[in-house]
Amino acid sequence: MQILVKSYGCSTNHADGSALAGCLFQAGYKLVDSVEDADVVIYNTCAVKGPTENRVIDACKRLGRDKKLIVTGCLPLVNFERLQQDVQFDAVVGPAAGEQIVEIVRRVSNGDRVLALQGALESKPRLSLPRIQASPVVSVIPICYGCLGSCSYCCVVFARGRLRSYSVQEVVDRVHEDVKRGFREFWLTAQDTGCYGRDNGTNLARLLEAVCGVEGDFKIRVGMMTPNMVKDILHELVEVFKSEKIFKFLHLPVQSGNDDVLRQMRRFYSVEDFRNIVGEVRKNFPMLSLATDVICGLPGEDEHAFQDTLSLIGEVKPDIVNVSKFYARPKTSASKMKHAVSLDEAKRRSTIATTLARKIVFDKNKQWLGWKGKTLVDEIGKVSGSLIGRNPAYRPIVIKGTSHLLGRTISVKVVKAFPTYLAGEILE
Repeated sequence: MQILVKSYGCSTNHADGSALAGCLFQAGYKLVDSVEDADVVIYNTCAVKGPTENRVIDACKRLGRDKKLIVTGCLPLVNFERLQQDVQFDAVVGPAAGEQIVEIVRRVSNGDRVLALQGALESKPRLSLPRIQASPVVSVIPICYGCLGSCSYCCVVFARGRLRSYSVQEVVDRVHEDVKRGFREFWLTAQDTGCYGRDNGTNLARLLEAVCGVEGDFKIRVGMMTPNMVKDILHELVEVFKSEKIFKFLHLPVQSGNDDVLRQMRRFYSVEDFRNIVGEVRKNFPMLSLATDVICGLPGEDEHAFQDTLSLIGEVKPDIVNVSKFYARPKTSASKMKHAVSLDEAKRRSTIATTLARKIVFDKNKQWLGWKGKTLVDEIGKVSGSLIGRNPAYRPIVIKGTSHLLGRTISVKVVKAFPTYLAGEILE
């Protein structure tokens, strides 16, 4: 039997998909890369935004009835009603199914229709499960599931539940094993990495210190953390970030430049908190790559509040800005808020914010012209004969080369800047 596992959405969901694929492969199933070759299709879904949910539903509906369809991931718990109404599925499973997927595939193959949503909010799969990573260089490792937030616009909490952290030793063991298997870059991921360990007596900084202690030549990219979860561990984080093994990359989503809107969002920090964190980290790491997120058009966001967001982007000058339009998601309190912003207005604001962000990011990229230094080659480029490497600040540098360079650290000079990446030439 041939199976396709396709994951949508965040890096945690892709990590879940790698475990699904690993467990199925270990159980003797053949994994394929196309719908046409598959007997069973597993869509590991995302539902964080309306357009993403629509893409997932459309993919499910296009599937021929000669295929068995298993829907897993966040969508079944976020909007099961729509899934049941619009999609003909053979099984529905919650996120992070892990080794449970093997029994579900067996039952579906025997003609059963399976609903397996119970317990999804409390469980987490063993970190030691076999995994088939999408990259031969990058290992994506979830360090915890769930979060401690209650953001008014976010539906992920209904799919991922409250915080469940892995122990420091479990993560260290996984990294150690993957270093032996040849992985050179590790994404430590979660719904909010800043939450890590607050349920089992440790914290993110201590985890990073332990992971940096693993022997081997590798780099660590730390995933998104909310500002309120950073404040009390900031100085510890700064100290551990001094390790050469950690990319000087910080994903700190501000979401709005206006404190009133942040309160409506139920984000438990202020704009000044965000500024202070960024200032402290940049003081220690001037070459830092700062990524942030903003949402345009939350109900109650007036023109003044939107201008505050633009001002903050212009002041802080992030290196990456992910701009989203507000989408009312099922079960969230934001979906019931008054003073809704029209879709056209939200689109207008997101266009303005995106245009500003692109200009700033392009200007920041130009500052890297002439830089020389070590770069870890971690990806095949989109253009034939190209590769992508990451410098110590996790900047993507496109170079010419063949796949034999994958996983190697090489010396590169940046020769050209583009709005979303840098171009370099190899010095050795």
